[in-house]
Amino acid sequence: MKETLITGLEKTAHITIDKDRTIGFVGDDCRVYSTPSLLRDIENCCRDLLLEHLHEGEDSVGTRVVLDHTGATLLGMQVQVAVSITEINRRQIGFDFIARDSVEEIARGSHNRFVIDKAKTASRLRAKAAQADAS
Repeated sequence: MKETLITGLEKTAHITIDKDRTIGFVGDDCRVYSTPSLLRDIENCCRDLLLEHLHEGEDSVGTRVVLDHTGATLLGMQVQVAVSITEINRRQIGFDFIARDSVEEIARGSHNRFVIDKAKTASRLRAKAAQADAS
């Protein structure tokens, strides 16, 4: 991690809600932003912010999410996801987030990510795969 990684850093993502991000069980004319898609967009925004402050060979994985999805966003609407770093505890990074569409706040919560060394993680995962194959 670079010394530039500090609390208070912020990033905003602007997302157009396309069909792949929606659920349609209420009917095609009532397609809305799905919670799993919202969560993916929040995680991606947090990860993108971190990547600006990590060394080559580092990345991050999500470890915890608290998400209140409080508003429905229709297909085609724009969403703004704003994230900010609230805590750094060694490699554990805490974020707060708020998501809004053009009408209202649609979500808020917190997210934790853990900074990893990609080579070490890949080695550990290969060892786990070998263990699983031996079982």
